[in-house]
Amino acid sequence: MDAAMMETSLSIPLPLAVENAFFESPQYLMGNVVFTFLGANMAAPVRNTYESDSEVDSGSENDFGTSQLGTKEYWEDAYKKELETFKDIGDVGEIWFGEESMSRVLKWMEKATIPEDAAILDIGTGNGAFLVELAKNGYKNLTGIDYSQASVEMAKSVIQAEGLAHVKVKEVDFCSGGLEGYDVCVDKGTFDAISLNPDNTSEGKRLYVQALKDSLKDQGFFSITSCNWTKEQLLERFNEGFKFVQELPTPRFQFGGKTGNSVTALIFQRVH
Repeated sequence: MDAAMMETSLSIPLPLAVENAFFESPQYLMGNVVFTFLGANMAAPVRNTYESDSEVDSGSENDFGTSQLGTKEYWEDAYKKELETFKDIGDVGEIWFGEESMSRVLKWMEKATIPEDAAILDIGTGNGAFLVELAKNGYKNLTGIDYSQASVEMAKSVIQAEGLAHVKVKEVDFCSGGLEGYDVCVDKGTFDAISLNPDNTSEGKRLYVQALKDSLKDQGFFSITSCNWTKEQLLERFNEGFKFVQELPTPRFQFGGKTGNSVTALIFQRVH
């Protein structure tokens, strides 16, 4: 990949099951992102936007097709494999959206002067990599949740190996609710996965928004990173009970004469 391409695209390491798809087809569609195979362990999204009508931008329930990436079974299988690898060779596995996705959120938290003792919830923690980075940056009140038992076991193993006894990881389905009192909630791909679920997609998205409202304190912050949703669609989805704060810079590219973002990263604030 040359320097110009690196400036305008984002390389995202994908779980093994997704990687294998590229050997059968040069492209893979996740939501409205087309990933193009670049090598044995890397893929780059070459499109993140389409010419949507007002119905789509207003949060239509027919935004895009469903996918196995929206099922609990897919993530259980993926993290079981990652856990086996971690136990064998100590490899923590893939970081969804890449390390830069964590760096941009951490930079925003520093600029926003989020206190080190702020209650922070990592929604869909996966392998717990972001919790580790938060702890290394001085944050002390950290909780990660995931509905995948294998993910939780994986995250706990990684955190234990890092000696971070104060970091909590729980097996919780975020959409089931029951969480409250958080100053910051962070989502890197969980809302995307919910949006791709073949079963009760509309209800899942509604429950997610309600659970987010319940989880955050008044004036608490919500950071979301998405490769399925545009800025306009996310603003529409979280227009009730939240105030848009800012968009974080993400890689840009040109496709069909138009410029777009391969990933959308936004900050919202809870308001009553």
